[in-house]
Amino acid sequence: MIRKFNHYLPLASTVSPLILVIMQLISFTAGAQAEKSYELRSPDQTVKVSVTADGNIAYSVSVDGHTIIEPSPISLTLNDNKVLGKHSEITDVQRTSIQQEIRPVVAEKFAVINDHCNEMRLICKGGYAVVFRAYDNGVAYRFVTHLEREITIVSEQASFNFAGNSEIYFPEEESFFSHNERTYLHLKLDTLAAGRLASLPLLVATGAGPKVLIAESALRDYPGMWIKTGGGSSLNGAFPPYPLESRLRPNSDRNMPVTQSADFIARTAGKRSFPWRILAIAKSDRDLLTNQLVYQLAEPLALKDPSWIKPGKVAWDWWNANNIYGVDFRAGVNTETYRYYIDFAAKLGIEYVILDEGWYELGDLLDVVPEMDLEALTAYGREKQVGIILWVVWKTLDDQLEAALDQFVKWGVAGIKVDFMQRDDQEMVNFYWKIAAEAAKRKMLVDFHGAYKPSGLRRTYPNVITREGVKGLEWNKWSEDITPSHNLTLPFIRMVPGPMDYTPGAVINAQPDHFRVIFNRPMSMTTRAQQVAMYVVYESPLQMMADNPSNYLKELECAKFIAAVPTTWDDTRVLEAALGEYLVLARKHGDEWFLGAMTNESGREFTLGLSFLEAGVYDAEMIEDGINADRYAGDYRRVTLTITRGDSITIRLAPGGGWAAHLKPQEGK
Repeated sequence: MIRKFNHYLPLASTVSPLILVIMQLISFTAGAQAEKSYELRSPDQTVKVSVTADGNIAYSVSVDGHTIIEPSPISLTLNDNKVLGKHSEITDVQRTSIQQEIRPVVAEKFAVINDHCNEMRLICKGGYAVVFRAYDNGVAYRFVTHLEREITIVSEQASFNFAGNSEIYFPEEESFFSHNERTYLHLKLDTLAAGRLASLPLLVATGAGPKVLIAESALRDYPGMWIKTGGGSSLNGAFPPYPLESRLRPNSDRNMPVTQSADFIARTAGKRSFPWRILAIAKSDRDLLTNQLVYQLAEPLALKDPSWIKPGKVAWDWWNANNIYGVDFRAGVNTETYRYYIDFAAKLGIEYVILDEGWYELGDLLDVVPEMDLEALTAYGREKQVGIILWVVWKTLDDQLEAALDQFVKWGVAGIKVDFMQRDDQEMVNFYWKIAAEAAKRKMLVDFHGAYKPSGLRRTYPNVITREGVKGLEWNKWSEDITPSHNLTLPFIRMVPGPMDYTPGAVINAQPDHFRVIFNRPMSMTTRAQQVAMYVVYESPLQMMADNPSNYLKELECAKFIAAVPTTWDDTRVLEAALGEYLVLARKHGDEWFLGAMTNESGREFTLGLSFLEAGVYDAEMIEDGINADRYAGDYRRVTLTITRGDSITIRLAPGGGWAAHLKPQEGK
């Protein structure tokens, strides 16, 4: 349900109804032309957006009466020197209240999202409007144009002038050519020199208290937004220019940076809505975990029948370098190895197996290496009810798109993992939408790696089921960057705009002082229990099991527990949360609950109430840090007991530790 209200000036009740309506309309229109400032509040009145249009359009934001964003100008500059947002004449103001329920096809946090906000549309002379929305947990704005001709956007001004004494979690980048896999640098905002570049999402802890996460949604036919520091406490949107030429690097089938750029950022239709610029507001750290504004502001579902989309887990080969053992064949990229993966997946009820790099001769998706019989493997997978997902380089896929996807359909492939885009200029953003649509036509899932952050595509095409754009477990193969503190930062920043293919599941585990970088025999810098807990805490409707099947088969208690954890959720409850320090979540799927807890380098203890449970008796299975997990990170303990909603559970986490629980209601109790 969408409720719309026009707000008029109050008049005396003695005027006749017809005259009253006419006078209201005249007063409203005259006021719109004369006003220079406008105010919009969230439904609960705590978030206020103030917009000034005294020549230039600028917005500011306050929360509970405290200013967090000081006046920040916004504009679009076209190639005919027309600047939308400057020297603006407001001809009308339209106010709308929106309240509706959104039911995601693939539910990452909630089966039902309450979408409730107040909207203000400033109609400007010259064929455009600026739309603002105020939610209880954020603010968003976008430009809308109504121009007859195609337009060229030379630049966009998107500024975020934070009030003083703010801190920032800064994912610094060297250039617009990036996998967007970054460590979040925790710094004083006003200490950053002007001109430093960061990708999104980006988090600011304001001096007034609330945290603000900058993101975007409905990104389509337009470049993605990045951030450049402006000096002091100001941040400014930065946008990759339109690519005139891009070339593969020598001896590469995948790295294709832009080598020549235009002097504009986009060429697009004159009648369109531009991406939403989002300020997700969290009064406490736990509020970041349940914010869904990127999804709420995305374009609606484009598929008539998405019922074929099947979330699930994946047995993944690349991280563990196919180091299976105890078999009578040579492990590697060959048919026998992947039959073994399929058998393992079938044994544990895992839905998919990925064939990562090596299954085709690089540069030609139709040239399968002689050691692989893909037709036989997909047939074997169907027999075992295990789908096959194929890794592909984006450029090769783009060059062979229809022929390759049609061949994949003939083989019975369930999805594709598209890798190494490393750009989000307008041309590349359009590539994402093209792949989403072409894969959906063929009922195929898509996992984007080497990818930019989630920006709403998954709502329109829910077959885009997950993506990377995260500094995940693979970095353990070549760095010491994936620390427990990093793991406890990701849910509060990177996970807010959407799923992240972190690829958890290591069963070789080490405390930081025992950790070693070994590319082909990787380990985690966490306890075993934290790796298990990630399957509850980290959101990815297509969730990898990164270690090799031989290791999992030796560790069946953990492997079976992981396999039982769903990848979609009907409800999410945040029980304990502190950015970079610890997190305890409870999630519901059907009538079962799963709990996950993670901590950074400090050991912790929590006593958890269970009042969120329904009445009845639950069988609980738990994976917790063993008593010696602080010394030997692989030490864990499996515990079973019965509980009710009136009980509480005390959990103890080792440094870098975790805890996970599966609560299943007893029948008839």
